[in-house]
Amino acid sequence: MEPFVIDFSDPSSYEDDWGGPSLFGVLLVHMGPGVLAAALLVWGVRRAGRKSAGPAENRPAD
Repeated sequence: MEPFVIDFSDPSSYEDDWGGPSLFGVLLVHMGPGVLAAALLVWGVRRAGRKSAGPAENRPAD
């Protein structure tokens, strides 16, 4: 939500937020955990899909 509620051209709109006063810090603190969680979710789903497919020699070639 953070990218939609701050004004990127006005540092006073985000300098007092967590991670401020830099825009990079604010975005890292507010969006970083969500990006990390999404990456871990994708990794976990892909890993679970490979485990349920069985050994490589039983899977058809791509």
